[in-house]
Amino acid sequence: MAFEVEATYENGVLRPDQPLPLQEHERVRVSVKPRIDRVNESYGRIPQTIDPKALDYLTNSPDNSPWAEE
Repeated sequence: MAFEVEATYENGVLRPDQPLPLQEHERVRVSVKPRIDRVNESYGRIPQTIDPKALDYLTNSPDNSPWAEE
């Protein structure tokens, strides 16, 4: 079973953002690719005049999530 999770690298250890469906001491193979934010990944594809920092806030801020509770 293959799956992807996001993790944070802290003090030499990768810490997954959510629990993993693995047995204790189970061996796995890990591939690591740095996360690219949506602004830098898509910048320049659609003509725009907004400041990149403002665009980053609009697309990545939890305050702007459509799933945020009111």
